[in-house]
Amino acid sequence: MEKLLAPYRPHIHALLRIAAGFLFFQHGLPKLFGGFGRTAPAELMSQMGAAGIIEVVGGAMIALGLFTSPVAFLASGEMAVAYFQAHAPRGFWPITNGGELAALYAFVFLYFAAVGSGKWSIDSIRK
Repeated sequence: MEKLLAPYRPHIHALLRIAAGFLFFQHGLPKLFGGFGRTAPAELMSQMGAAGIIEVVGGAMIALGLFTSPVAFLASGEMAVAYFQAHAPRGFWPITNGGELAALYAFVFLYFAAVGSGKWSIDSIRK
């Protein structure tokens, strides 16, 4: 399978970046605007408000491939903080403490911080 998909690695990398960024963007929308199961938006000048800004703006930038490495590093750190502040106190295993999404985002964004945006990105056009 690896050899079969090898020619498509740059495309799959780009699709993962776009999908992760778009989903992260959506993850922040309720924090900033309410709705989507959240009764009211978070206070903008709070930790939750800052998280919403990082998720909405950072998610869009990651999806577009704009300054991907530093933005993804920031997003990875935000998700690590979210995991250890909100989820880890509820138990050790991510599946039982509700933190599997935060942990997955943290590692996916750490990957993008390390390897960059790749194909189909504004970063690749700028170079």
